[in-house]
Amino acid sequence: MEALMFINTVGISGPVSLLFIGVVALIIFGPKKLPQFGRAMGSTLKEFKDATDGMTNFDEKKSSPEDSKDKEVK
Repeated sequence: MEALMFINTVGISGPVSLLFIGVVALIIFGPKKLPQFGRAMGSTLKEFKDATDGMTNFDEKKSSPEDSKDKEVK
């Protein structure tokens, strides 16, 4: 987080900042561990996305029977 603040303070933005973050990640994790870290981040984001989609679908399913009852009564 502090690194991102440093990048904004220096005035680096856009693709240059992504390149800078990539180089720092390569230095910290090394070339052998970086693909594992990327996979872990990707699977974490996928699980989060699936969970939020599941919550949205649950809300839609929960409201659907009530909506259908209202339509039948009219």
